[in-house]
Amino acid sequence: MDKTFAPTNSQSAAVPRQIDSKALLGPDGRVVIVHEGQQYQLRQTQAGKLILTK
Repeated sequence: MDKTFAPTNSQSAAVPRQIDSKALLGPDGRVVIVHEGQQYQLRQTQAGKLILTK
C-alpha cells in the first residue's frame, strides 16, 4: 500500500531559506546585517568559521 506523507500542524512550518555563505558574504568575506535598527557584522575567519558581532 502506497502511503502519502501528510505533515501534521507541527511539521507544516516552511523550510528555512538557504543562502550559500560565499554569496552572502561576498568577496570580502563580510556583510553588515541591520536588525531592528541595530547593525551586526557577519564575517568569516581565516579558519573558515562564521562570527556575528554587534
